[in-house]
Amino acid sequence: MATKISTVDARKNFADIINKVAYGKESIVLTRRGQDVAALVSIDELELLQQIEDHIDIEDAKKALMFTGDNIPAEEVWKQLGL
Repeated sequence: MATKISTVDARKNFADIINKVAYGKESIVLTRRGQDVAALVSIDELELLQQIEDHIDIEDAKKALMFTGDNIPAEEVWKQLGL
């Protein structure tokens, strides 16, 4: 579970919070007026999230390549979209 900190408190304790995230591997959720607005995560966690996203993108691309629907010229798609 991530620790929640207001943006006001985060400004006051920025260096301390960065150390918790970078070295303590703690995730921090920043809040404003009680609403979650952003999250701070370690570089390792960010890289893992990016790898997961890349994997999902690759799987989606593989599925799209397997689809043998009708090819529509780009000009027709643009016309349908009013572009």
